[in-house]
Amino acid sequence: MTDSVILEVWCELQCPDCHSALDDVRALRARYGDRLDIRLRHFPLEKHKHAFAAAQAAEEAAEQGQAWPYAEAVLARTAELGERGEAVLLDVARELGLDVEEFDTALIDGRHILIVDADQAEGKAIGVTGTPTYVIGGERLDGGKSQEGLRARIEEIADRLLAGESA
Repeated sequence: MTDSVILEVWCELQCPDCHSALDDVRALRARYGDRLDIRLRHFPLEKHKHAFAAAQAAEEAAEQGQAWPYAEAVLARTAELGERGEAVLLDVARELGLDVEEFDTALIDGRHILIVDADQAEGKAIGVTGTPTYVIGGERLDGGKSQEGLRARIEEIADRLLAGESA
């Protein structure tokens, strides 16, 4: 019996498909609680000019203990992020009661760039091409345009792994 299973969610915070996928992430969190360790991984796409900054901001939110609440709040505002840019990232930090000055400094000094770059490189190495993409039990599931059936597939793999069965 395994204590917990890791689900990596390769995400881009300016991606409407990632916003749609949040319902699945929330449902998985509700169903499995601590038994499913849901990890936010960054895969900013070049077509979204604020995605790289948003990924860095999410890392700052993680440092301040609010990675998922921050990511979810930014994803709820993908269109606004596209229009207003980094001001939205600071607004969200302020709304969540985070240290906005630290966010501002982190975006200027680039202290989280290496983490974002490493995620992106690892994502490319395992075949991530778009977001959202999920990795659980060594299996990659591409979300992108169709979330249909993905949550059921993730649950199937998680249940098997938590039961301690091999593939």
